Amino acid sequence: MPTNRRQFLKAGAALTALQTLGPLALAAGAAGKAHEPLGLTRGPGITVLKNGKPYRGVGVNYYDCFGRTLLNSNDTSYEAGFRVLGEYRIPFARCAFSGATAKDMKLYQENPNAYFGLLDAVVHSAEKNGVGLIPSIFFAGKTMVPRLVNEFGDQWGNPDSKIIAFMRRYTHEVVSRYVNSPAIWFWEFCNEYNSYADIPEPAIRLPKMTDDNGDPKYPDPRDYPKHEVMIVAFREFAKAVRLDDPNRLIESGADFPNPSAWHYYKEHDKTIDTPEQFEFMLGLNAVDPMDLIDIHCYNDMMPNWRRLPDAAAAARKLGKPLFVGEFQYSYNCAPDSPEARKDMKDFLAMLDQLQIPLAAVWVFDFPNQEKDRNITATNKRAWELELLREHNDRPASGH
Repeated sequence: MPTNRRQFLKAGAALTALQTLGPLALAAGAAGKAHEPLGLTRGPGITVLKNGKPYRGVGVNYYDCFGRTLLNSNDTSYEAGFRVLGEYRIPFARCAFSGATAKDMKLYQENPNAYFGLLDAVVHSAEKNGVGLIPSIFFAGKTMVPRLVNEFGDQWGNPDSKIIAFMRRYTHEVVSRYVNSPAIWFWEFCNEYNSYADIPEPAIRLPKMTDDNGDPKYPDPRDYPKHEVMIVAFREFAKAVRLDDPNRLIESGADFPNPSAWHYYKEHDKTIDTPEQFEFMLGLNAVDPMDLIDIHCYNDMMPNWRRLPDAAAAARKLGKPLFVGEFQYSYNCAPDSPEARKDMKDFLAMLDQLQIPLAAVWVFDFPNQEKDRNITATNKRAWELELLREHNDRPASGH
């Protein structure tokens, strides 16, 4: 990055700090004086470190803990949610740190102090209850940001685009604001950017998805996900984070590579990839300077649950730790069935066997998915919280 831009970002950080300094920032500043780096950092090989020691743990996705209060500032139900997670000793929660649509970012554009005030309260609640956070800074960003700045999605691959300029600015504002918070464990770019990337016949085979406003997610061929675009976005995001946080892990939020991902990318056909090609694509989803490989793993749809040992072996060869950013048993199982419980126990045992350091179950306190995925302390999936507490309380977890 040019020196003049680096100086500009540092000057902006100082101005932002002066404008927004409050109790949260003051408390975080004191925490930042600890001898060990805050959050999680790289260890030898495929290990991660917490407080300088190897760590393994399983958390949850708390997708909309910020989104709910962004849409309705009177909704502070995340406070009860973090309190429950603290009571069950759930170590961390992956969550969205921006709006799901361009419309959701209206408050940020019109009153950034109010916007960050809401986010401050979420971070403070996590701190208070001893729950770490994995902020997905642009959870829905591959479609939200292009709409926000009025560019096509392919401009994620242009370092001089308005999309990348917005990404750098917002990343700087978020990371510099919370870099000294003990709640922040590591940073994620977005959710599943690689899903459907380079899929053959995209006009036919891309799902006809819409965002929360009912607008199509891929309205133009220039919005179609492509690996060559994704790689630039991943690198630029990681570089932006490193300007303000030299230590914490950074990951992309990628999904499990499609069984034909390499052939989609290189040959534009549906041939199943070889193990070497799978390893290549897994590394592409964690391109340097990212230092953590992310996959999402469900026991339905594609057989990603059964492919976890392949991912762990590839991660060892690549020399980067593995994070299973989402997992859950098959939605064909009843929520409190013996089959569901066996699925989850078997998966946790596989995480141990493969020595995978980090994983997060999908999804806590998300009523929109009550039928298939939602976990609360009072519904039929409450047993999952107890199962996670037992798993994390074992000495092998590294707590």
